[in-house]
Amino acid sequence: MTDKLFFDTDCISAFLWVKEENILFKLYPGKIILPSPVFNELSNPSIPHIKRKVNELCLSGDISTKEILVNTEEYKLYYELAISPPKGERIIGKGEAAAIALAKTYNGFIASNNLRDISKYVYKYELEHITTGDILVAALNKGYIDEPTGNQIWTNMISKRRMLPTATFTEYLKRIE
Repeated sequence: MTDKLFFDTDCISAFLWVKEENILFKLYPGKIILPSPVFNELSNPSIPHIKRKVNELCLSGDISTKEILVNTEEYKLYYELAISPPKGERIIGKGEAAAIALAKTYNGFIASNNLRDISKYVYKYELEHITTGDILVAALNKGYIDEPTGNQIWTNMISKRRMLPTATFTEYLKRIE
């Protein structure tokens, strides 16, 4: 596993919304990085409890942030993905674009559930990729959660309008067997 795991907004917020970010810290201590556009999205004043939690986690060192500076390799890719794509390509979200650009530049993993937007680039740039489901499976395999707990977390995520590929964690496990 890499020493850098670049999260997009959707993936990290799935855990933040249900107060299960401790799973991430057990699995990936010191490896969780929020690209600055993701940090900005999570700092939305209309969701003060998420903003407060992200700030606390940054201050405690549980997560870190990474800026994308102009005139860098990662900025060029970020700009192409999120601002001005080549003719015939569509713009993807700033969080996903930032995670892709940083993962490519720094040889890290991307943590994202938005397969529709990122799959093409994961393949194109040969990136390692994990989803919320993969993270919960890893937690199950390490003994941090059991299947009923995974189902409860999954249900809680769905109740917070997180988009997951199946109705239950059990169904997800059967799908990946």
